[in-house]
Amino acid sequence: MADIIFQDRRRQRRVTDIGPSVRPTGTTDGAVGSVGATDNQQSLLALVELLFFAYRDFTGEADAALAAYGLGRAHHRVIHFVNRCPGIRVAALLELLKITKQSLGRVLRKLLADQWLEQAPGPEDRRERLLTLTPAGRELAVKLAALQTVRIDRALQEITASNGCEARDHVHKFLLAMIAREERAAVAAIVNPGSVMQPRTEEAGENRGRQ
Repeated sequence: MADIIFQDRRRQRRVTDIGPSVRPTGTTDGAVGSVGATDNQQSLLALVELLFFAYRDFTGEADAALAAYGLGRAHHRVIHFVNRCPGIRVAALLELLKITKQSLGRVLRKLLADQWLEQAPGPEDRRERLLTLTPAGRELAVKLAALQTVRIDRALQEITASNGCEARDHVHKFLLAMIAREERAAVAAIVNPGSVMQPRTEEAGENRGRQ
């Protein structure tokens, strides 16, 4: 596969180029984001907006890479987690991504047709579908991950250098705290540094009727 070259950031308009005409002025009802909001409410809103812009740039380079192959973020999520968990069941992927079966079906059809992904029946329940990446799919997963980890590493190093403290643990705890409390333990097990997701193994009887 040819190396992916990105020049999209040169084409992006900077926020400062947008001009003052679109700067938010807020309402006057005292709600978050309004003129009468408290300093704490306004500072929280600033974090909301920072998350938006950070996510925009975090996904921007990967989006450009995916677009070159006619893929999008939904395909990226599947590629990422199938790479992390070779042999994952479709049903388990549905639960992980929290999307509908119909939405996932569209994504899988594209990835299978383009030979980024392959599926096989389960060893005990032939109705199960187990997903793995093709060699091309694994190569794409690694390239996409490299783009995003480089950006994160650069940001962490910048914070650490300017504040004289290690930022990684604080950012990790903040992001984990943003996740629904009942989901945190499962997410923590997935993202633990050096971990490799393992396909869930269940008794065949529990899998009856599941994909």
